[in-house]
Order: sequence, then structure tokens, then C-alpha cells
Amino acid sequence: MAITWVLKPEDVARIRFAFSPMWELVASLRTLQGPARQSIHLPWLKAVRPRLAGLDLAELFALVPPAGYLADFITPPPDTPMPDFAAELDRVRLTSPALAREEAGKIEGSDRAVLERFMADPEAGVARVADALEAYWEACFAEFWPRVYALLERDVLRRSRQLAQGGAHELFAALDPAVVWTGERLLIDRPWCELGGLHGDGLVLVPSAFYWPSVAVMSAPYQSMLVYPVHGVGTLWEQGPPPAPGALAALIGRSRAQILLALGEPSTTSALATRMSLTPGAVSQHLGVLSDGGLAVGMRVGKQVVYRRTSTGDILAGQA
Repeated sequence: MAITWVLKPEDVARIRFAFSPMWELVASLRTLQGPARQSIHLPWLKAVRPRLAGLDLAELFALVPPAGYLADFITPPPDTPMPDFAAELDRVRLTSPALAREEAGKIEGSDRAVLERFMADPEAGVARVADALEAYWEACFAEFWPRVYALLERDVLRRSRQLAQGGAHELFAALDPAVVWTGERLLIDRPWCELGGLHGDGLVLVPSAFYWPSVAVMSAPYQSMLVYPVHGVGTLWEQGPPPAPGALAALIGRSRAQILLALGEPSTTSALATRMSLTPGAVSQHLGVLSDGGLAVGMRVGKQVVYRRTSTGDILAGQA
């Protein structure tokens, strides 16, 4: 069975990418409940388990069961390409009580007593849930977010380049085996059927590390959103930057060699700084040398400059 979305030309023209700290936070609640499903996140689980004793997650677990439908209001589709957690939390706090009650009523397989309490006073329930999300973020997720952010950012830049170069056909062909594009219809392999079109505001594509390896969808009354597994999730919990082979490091320096290898995927200065454990200023200086040497090139994407290897840089990195 599959969801079928009809995309008109104007919908295809309005495809955009974004990622969401709130989505990752909420998806991680399922990782806590079913670690075996995502053993790739065991390093994170081991780090945060001792911190869970001080948190009350019962209501969050009720709204986000281990499988099946989860309450959409706590994962609003991102309205900017790179939203911050505080802004997304504000959107959760502004949820209509009627909508929150309706969505809580759709959930199966959760603690009914907890859900009944929530639905009896959804306005107070939304406030409690927002507070619980904030506490969980601060205790278990905020310090790890820069690492997740860098991975998601690299994926968005990579996919945006695919869309610009090869159009929707190339983009969807490489997105995930569960997603098939026919040229008019987007078929998404999910355990229910839905036939229809988008509702006039385009489609937002959101990579996810903590929902990996599955896909997820949202639609009316929200903007249509497709969540797909992020590329390269296996590198998320690797310690430190990529190794710099001796010959390449001897030629251009260890840090520049590491940065050149990392530029196999386009990246920003800030993302590289996080991954390399260097200051943005140091990374900027190294990028300047690599650019002057014809090994890397920067291109402006919105308000940011994204760097990638040139063909010469690819050759040098490939010989490392």
C-alpha cells in the first residue's frame, strides 16, 4: 500500500528543503522506546540514559508511541530552511487545543489514561508537553544538535544540488527506495493509502537522522511534508574529523587535507568548523588557501556560502 500524491507543475516548482530540530527531538523519543530499531544511535543512547531519571516523559511517550501515528502538532513542518529549536517550540505552544485533542484521539497503542488526561484539558496539556519537550531538549539533545545539524545540512546541500542539476526525476530517484516519482504522481510506501494532491503550498522535503531508516509524511491541515532518511547517517557518531592521509597532509597540511576530504559533500564554514573541531576563523583561512589553490570553490546559497571541491580537488583527494 502507498500514499499517492499528485504533483502539479507548480508544486514541483515549489519543492524546498528544510530540516527541523523539533522533528529530530521527537523522533528520538522512538529511539528511546525501541533502541534495537536504531542501533546506529547507541552512542547517543548510552550518553543520555543516565539523564532520563530526572525527566517526566510519560505524556511525550503517550503522544509519540513506538510505532504508528504520532501527534502531528508536536512536529510542525519547518517554515524556514534552518529553523531553531526555540522558534519551533513556540509554534508547538501556539497549537489550537481543539486540534491537539483531535490528534491525540487518533493515537493507538499508548497509555490511554495519560491520553485521556491530555484530551480532558488540551490547552493545559499542550503547555505541559511544550515544557517537557524543552526539558528533554536541554537535558538530552542540545549538546548533540550541532553534530546532527552538520549532517542534515550536508544532505540538504547535496539534494539541492541534485534538484538544480537533474530536476525532480533525479532528486526522487536517489531519495529513498520507498519514494517513487512517475512524472506526475509521488508514490510513498507507507502502511496506509492516501490519494490526492498537494494543497497549494508546495512540498517540503526534510532529512532525518533519528527517523532513519523510515520515511514519514504530513499533509493537510499542515504543509505537505516528506521526511526521508538522511544520507551518511553511519558517520553521525564517528569521533573526530576524517583522517588525513600522510602524503596529502604532508603536501597541504593536516587540517587542510581533512577539510579537502570533508568537501566531498558541499558544506558551510560553520558546519566544517563543527566537524573539524576548529574555529570558524581557522576553517575560513584554510578554505581561502584551498580556494586560491584551485582545490575548492565557494558558492552563495541564500545568506550562506557553501564550499565544494573543484575537479582538481577531487583528483587530489582521490589519490590520497
